[in-house]
Amino acid sequence: MRFTKMEGCGNDYIYINCFEEVVEQPEKLAIAMSERHFGVGADGLVLIMPSEKADFRMRMFNLDGSEGEMCGNAVRCIGKYTYERGLTNKEEISLETAGGIKYLKCNIEKGIVKTVRVDMGEPILEAEKIPVKHETSPVIRKSIVINNNNEFQFTCVSMGNPHGVAFVEETENFPVQEYGKQVENNPAFPKKTNVEFVQLINRNHIKMRVWERGSGETLACGTGACASVVASILNGFCDREVKVSLLGGELTIYWNEENNHVYMTGPAAFSFDGVWLKDV
Repeated sequence: MRFTKMEGCGNDYIYINCFEEVVEQPEKLAIAMSERHFGVGADGLVLIMPSEKADFRMRMFNLDGSEGEMCGNAVRCIGKYTYERGLTNKEEISLETAGGIKYLKCNIEKGIVKTVRVDMGEPILEAEKIPVKHETSPVIRKSIVINNNNEFQFTCVSMGNPHGVAFVEETENFPVQEYGKQVENNPAFPKKTNVEFVQLINRNHIKMRVWERGSGETLACGTGACASVVASILNGFCDREVKVSLLGGELTIYWNEENNHVYMTGPAAFSFDGVWLKDV
């Protein structure tokens, strides 16, 4: 089975072209291929598939085999893959995901996709749709106590998948591993949640570290960057266009006040092609 390794700001996934390959057990394959010692090594598996609703369809699986609704970095990589590998000659692409149809614009120079701008749609702020257990919406500064004595205030947003955003003094030395898993599995989140810890630099710049549901800490999360900017604006901390510094790179996020859509712009890159030889 042929595959391609790609990354967006260090958020690395294994991509399989399902126009040419057949994947019968994607959950098991995601676990096997994502393992960094006995497999390829990645944050998960992404299938590029035909769609009856859009130009292409994406299914994405975390490294624990669970299926996720959306991944912003993977969306950008699919834009680069489909254009540069000749699956489309369109610079603007529609992509079906479990979190809705996303619209991509590839910024192309001499036949190479340099960056991809993704219309991520409107942020979901209703508690029951995120979902998060809370009496009112939007969910701003929801108190969650970790380890019985550490209280965090979370602003909750869905970008097609759930996010809990907490603001901290600094991210470099913050114990993401310690707190991320506990928040992910907190009873307040019926479908678990992705967790972002955000440091405010100024009104147009934030730093973020992310604990991804089903994967652990990753170098970047596109939907998490979008959710973090929405949360920053809801709390009155930032303006509408914000640079987000992640461990793996930078994204530009713009929340349009007129149409309420969030736009994400950032890079995508090929790492290598390979052939998977194992049965699973």
